[in-house]
Amino acid sequence: MHTIKNFIDFILHLDTHILSMVKQYGGLTYALLFLILFLETGLVIVPFLPGDSVLFVAGSIAAQGSLNLGILAVIFFLGAVLGDTVNYHIGAKYGVKVFESRKIKLINKSHLQRAQEFYDRKGPIVIVLARFIPIIRTFAPFAAGIGGMAYKKFLIYNLSGGALWVLLMTFSGFFFGNIPLVKNHFSLVTIAIILISMVPVIKGLIHRKLSNSKIQ
Repeated sequence: MHTIKNFIDFILHLDTHILSMVKQYGGLTYALLFLILFLETGLVIVPFLPGDSVLFVAGSIAAQGSLNLGILAVIFFLGAVLGDTVNYHIGAKYGVKVFESRKIKLINKSHLQRAQEFYDRKGPIVIVLARFIPIIRTFAPFAAGIGGMAYKKFLIYNLSGGALWVLLMTFSGFFFGNIPLVKNHFSLVTIAIILISMVPVIKGLIHRKLSNSKIQ
């Protein structure tokens, strides 16, 4: 319970925590931010790690001069692309076993199922779209690996989706994160980012529930 409380505090006060990281670790902060994004996109066991909010907050801190925007864009892009790449290959090699096994409890199979359905419905473009949807973002490349998408095709969508997501979110933070209204209510902005990005997931759940009701 205490760990959950600390995690929620970390998410809601990302600006404070990242600034503390800069003061304490200096240039090593870039490596830590890279690791957060890499793990969030690369490992299906940690879909709860912050993605959109980290990009936005880091961009706003760069506007203050504490971080370099160019370096952030590069390390975030590499983290996003390499994370998805690792996730794809894990899905291609072990995905079927995960679906069939009842012993693997670290992976939420309902999330994986929704990602698989989203992938089947939207096709390869889901690799780009999923970048902007928490949880689905983490499971989509895994689902693509299971689905047997050709790696060359996956790589194209991975690169384009990673660039679009990183640049849009980071530069939004850089240009809008230090507006007084935003800066003074960062916790609310973080919550808003999470809620807005969750809209497609909520719509999907509602649509799925309505479809099941009609079938019954």
